[in-house]
Amino acid sequence: MMIHAECVPNWLKKRSELTPDRIALEFNDHSYSFLDLHSRANTWASALYKKGIKKGDTVGLLAGNHPDSIFILHALFYLGARVVLLNSRMTENELKFQLDDSDASFLISEQKFKDQVQFLKKNRLIAYLKEDFKESDWPEAPILDEFDLEETATIMYTSGTTGKPKGVLQTFGNHWWSAIGSVLNLGLHEKDTWLCTVPIFHISGLSILMRSVIYGIRIVLHDSFNEKKVNDDIMNKGITIISVVTAMLNRMLSELGSQEYPNAFRCMLLGGGPAPKSLLDDCKVKNIPVYQTYGMTETSSQIVTLSPEYSMDKLGSAGKPLFPSEIYIELDGKKAPANQAGEIVVKGPNVTKGYYNRTRETKKALQNGWFYTGDIGYLDEEGFLFVLDRRSDLIISGGENIYPAEIEGVLSRHPYVFEAGVTGFPDSKWGQVPYAFVVLTHENSVTEADMIEFCQMFLASYKTPKRVLFVPELPRNGSNKLLRRELRKLLEEEQQTDED
Repeated sequence: MMIHAECVPNWLKKRSELTPDRIALEFNDHSYSFLDLHSRANTWASALYKKGIKKGDTVGLLAGNHPDSIFILHALFYLGARVVLLNSRMTENELKFQLDDSDASFLISEQKFKDQVQFLKKNRLIAYLKEDFKESDWPEAPILDEFDLEETATIMYTSGTTGKPKGVLQTFGNHWWSAIGSVLNLGLHEKDTWLCTVPIFHISGLSILMRSVIYGIRIVLHDSFNEKKVNDDIMNKGITIISVVTAMLNRMLSELGSQEYPNAFRCMLLGGGPAPKSLLDDCKVKNIPVYQTYGMTETSSQIVTLSPEYSMDKLGSAGKPLFPSEIYIELDGKKAPANQAGEIVVKGPNVTKGYYNRTRETKKALQNGWFYTGDIGYLDEEGFLFVLDRRSDLIISGGENIYPAEIEGVLSRHPYVFEAGVTGFPDSKWGQVPYAFVVLTHENSVTEADMIEFCQMFLASYKTPKRVLFVPELPRNGSNKLLRRELRKLLEEEQQTDED
């Protein structure tokens, strides 16, 4: 008996047939319709096919936020190639590891990454810069009319907080169901426009591209995050949705001042970790519709989201699982009761089928269809998720669990604190103690002793930071998520400076 794969139409091609004249993408005031997007992707598919890229190949894409990157991404989907999305901030050796690990045979990049490309070419990788492709009558390529939902579309590497990064396999089905789960939660308006200022090589940015062609909505694309430009576009370009993390929202609010966003703006999708209560309070005062959310590379973006109607009643919660997804908390090998912290375990058609060439890690993370996230949280009596922290970021001090996000939330309440990061440092007596790193709104406005005294008003003594260091900025990755493991380097740099 033949088993037929579950397929959907090639979604950009289908979208270009349904709404060819609708605007798909806007970049630096230049607009592209869905038909334009399809035509450009088709042309790029022919060019890449001529260069030898075909169905089943694995191709690295090292590119910034630019329309060409989107055309090339869709062109690779058209050809049936797997795309390894590469973080442009990585070192040459990090790029080499991911390309080698994923068995990529081609690399597509651009002029500004020419040095990295030259380095990678030494490893017999076939690499092309987009600028090398000149307008030509390329022979027509065989493009896919359908996408098999079980086929891998993209490979995206985790940040590698606990060792070497792992290649997360994201299928067409993962992306499809991520988009469906999101739209069932957020709804869809004909005039929706999603502002994409997060990197498209991260899942937060890539998922916006997927949703655009599936929903038929416009994207306004920025090449990088700039709070003034973001606020200007929300005010003047009919933006209805934006994806942000706390650091981005902090800067947007500071730049916004006493102004308020227009009524058409209906969703501030806030991810990247627990948000400080003070920030959510500020958003409430300004009538900003914050949807707190929880997700990761392995869930192809959000899997749990808190709707605004619960934003104050369930302050600090990431919400409930999206319609196609499930969640529970595991503690000591069993389902934890309400309000008991344990590991967050999720399930759904948007969850990865595993890690590339990592059988052991896949078996550990995926058990009976459930994915073990490595994050710590709890469900309240009504099933709302509260995310406490990454298990790898947990500070254990004298046998007590300390969650850095809780301390960061307290520090963020201080009127002179712009943002804060906390991590554990070795201690001969307690094993570990928390250290805080703070970016101030006004330089020299507060002392270390002031900050410790402030924390003592809200935190138990073992949770109170033993040191507070003032820094100009916090280490973050390409999608503006705080890199707590990098905080220790800031202290080392300070100590080195003192010695010098």
